[in-house]
Amino acid sequence: MSVINVGVIGASGYTGLELVKMLLKHPKFNLNYVANTDGGTTLEKLHPSLAKVSDLEVQKADLDKCAASCELVFLALPHQTAMAYVKPLIEKGLKVVDLSADYRLPQDIYEAFYCPHTDTQNLEHAVYGLPELFREELKSAKLVANPGCFPTSAILGVLPFMSKRVKHTPIIVDAKTGVSGAGKKLSDVTHFVNVNDNLFAYNPLMHRHAPEIAQKLGVDFDEVHFVPHLVPVTRGMISSIYIQVEGDFDENAMLEEFYKDAKHVRVCKNPVDMKSVAGTNFCDIYVKRKANMLFISSAIDNLMRGASSAAVANANLMMGFDEDLGVPNIAYVP
Repeated sequence: MSVINVGVIGASGYTGLELVKMLLKHPKFNLNYVANTDGGTTLEKLHPSLAKVSDLEVQKADLDKCAASCELVFLALPHQTAMAYVKPLIEKGLKVVDLSADYRLPQDIYEAFYCPHTDTQNLEHAVYGLPELFREELKSAKLVANPGCFPTSAILGVLPFMSKRVKHTPIIVDAKTGVSGAGKKLSDVTHFVNVNDNLFAYNPLMHRHAPEIAQKLGVDFDEVHFVPHLVPVTRGMISSIYIQVEGDFDENAMLEEFYKDAKHVRVCKNPVDMKSVAGTNFCDIYVKRKANMLFISSAIDNLMRGASSAAVANANLMMGFDEDLGVPNIAYVP
C-alpha cells in the first residue's frame, strides 16, 4: 500500500507535539498538513526541539485545505472545539481520530458533564479507541474517539476482573498524573510554586473521566469512586485500583490470559512504575489479592498511551496496518 497523507490540527500543545514526532518517522503515514488556530509559522519555530528535524509549515486551520491534503486527520483540540471540525471533515470523506472527549460518551452523559453536543449524528457512529475492547470495530471506523488518559489506565486495570467483582460494590480508583496532563496553558494549579514539592487531589469523585470509566465498564456512575492527584513530575500516570472480588481464582494467571494477545499491555510480577512506560504506548499492570480485596496497579504515559501514541495505534488499525506500526516501545529510562 502506498504512503497515506495525514494531518494534525492542534499542533501547539503537548499531545500535538507527540503526534508530530511519531508521524514524522512513521513508515506509512506522511505528515502532509499541520495546523493550529493561528498558523503563520513552522514546526521548528513552534517547537524548538524539532529544529533540524522538520521545518514543515504550520498553517491556520482550514477544513478545505485539510481535506485536499489528507486522508486521515488527528484532532488534538479541546472538547466542544473538536466537534465543530469533525462533522465537516467526515462529510468531506476524511477519517478522523479525535483526542478530545466529544465522542467518547452517549449524548446524555456527555452533556451532563461537558456541554451541549452539536454533532449527535456522528456521535452515534464513533468507535471508542481502546483496541483491547474494540479492535475489530476500529478496523472499519471512520471516526475514533480516543480514550481519556485516566480511563485508559483504570479500564485496562479493572477489565480482566469484572467477572469476579462483587456486583454493585465500589470500584475505587486512586490515580496520580504528571503535570503535562493539565495541558500547556498555565494556571494557578499548575504554577511551579504550587506543584513543586507538593501533592494534592483535584475534582475528587466528580472528575469528568469518572463517567467514562463507568460507562465503558458497564456499571453505574455511583459505583466508580475516582480521585485524581497531581504530582510534581512532567509525564506519567499510575492508578491504584481497589475492588471486592469473590470466588477462587489465580489473579495473575487471569490477567496473563486476558492480555495474552495484547500488543501494548504488559503484565508485571512487581508493582509498576511510571518511568518504565514513559515515552511508550505500553500499559503495565500488577495485581495482588488479599482475602476478598483485589489491588490493581496500572501505569501509562499520560501523553502517549493516554493520548498521542494511542491515537496513532488507532489510526493504524483504521488504515489496515499493524497496531504497533511506528508506535514507540522503548521507554525513556533512566
